[in-house]
Amino acid sequence: MTRTVTRFAPSPTGRLHLGHAFSAFFAAETASVAGGRFLLRIEDIDRTRCRPEFEVAILEDLAWLGLEWEEMVRRQSDHMEDYSLALDRLREMEAVYPCFCTRKEIRREIERAGAAPHGREGPLYPGTCRRLSAGEREDRVLAGDTFALRLNATRAAEICGPLYFDDRAHGSIEVDPAREGDVVVARKDITTSYHLAVVVDDALQGVTCVTRGEDLLEATHIHRMLQKLLGLPEPEYAHHPLLVGRDGKRFAKRDKAKTIQVLREEGLSPFAVREMTRI
Repeated sequence: MTRTVTRFAPSPTGRLHLGHAFSAFFAAETASVAGGRFLLRIEDIDRTRCRPEFEVAILEDLAWLGLEWEEMVRRQSDHMEDYSLALDRLREMEAVYPCFCTRKEIRREIERAGAAPHGREGPLYPGTCRRLSAGEREDRVLAGDTFALRLNATRAAEICGPLYFDDRAHGSIEVDPAREGDVVVARKDITTSYHLAVVVDDALQGVTCVTRGEDLLEATHIHRMLQKLLGLPEPEYAHHPLLVGRDGKRFAKRDKAKTIQVLREEGLSPFAVREMTRI
C-alpha cells in the first residue's frame, strides 16, 4: 500500500493567517492519520512579492503552532531547472504557444467579442495569439517582444484524451480542458508559473495526496492535464472548505486578516489558535 505523503506549500508574500494555519493542520493531520509523511514547500517564484523575512516568519509560526515537517524544505526558486525541463517537453509536443498580448489588449478583445467564457478568475483568454502562424510567432520572439507561454488547451485535450481526477470530498471528476482556457504556464523571464511548478514539485516530492482549499478545485483540471502531458504520477486530491471569519468572508492576506504573529502577541496559546481553526 502506498504511504500517504502530503504537503503544505505557502508563498512568502506575507505573514500566515488563520486560513493558512487551517490548511497546514489539515495537510498534517491527513498524513498523520494514515501514518504518512508531511512535507513543507516554499512557493517563492513570484520575485516581486516574495521576501526572505516572510519565509523565516512562516517557519517560526508553523513551529510555534506545533507542526513538524520532514527536512529538507523544497524552495521553488532553487529548482528552476526542473521547471525548464518540463517546459521543454511541452514545447516539443506543441502544447504551448507564445502569447504577446498585454492585459489591456486582452480586455479590448473580450469587449470587442461582446462576451467571453468565465473561469474562476474572470473572463478566459480569448486565444488571440493561438491563431498566429509559426512564422509570425518566430518573428515576434526574435524581435524581442515580451511574451508569456500559454497552454494550448485544445491541443492538450487531443493528446490527453478523456481524463479524471479523484477528490476525497467530491468523488471522481471529469477534466474539462476548456474550463480555465489557455492558462499561462511560463513567462519570458520566469520559466514557470504556479500551475507548472506545482505539478512538477508534487511529482518530484512524491506527494500522493494534494490537500488545499476548495478555491483551487477548478485549477485541478489544468494540473491533471499537465500531469498527463508530462508523464507524471496522478495524486489523490483532498480539497478542504475555506475557513471564514464571523463576517462570513474567507481569511486572506489582501484583506489584512489577523495573522498568527498578532494572535501570538495577544497572548493566545497554540492550542487556542488550533481551536479557532476547527470547522
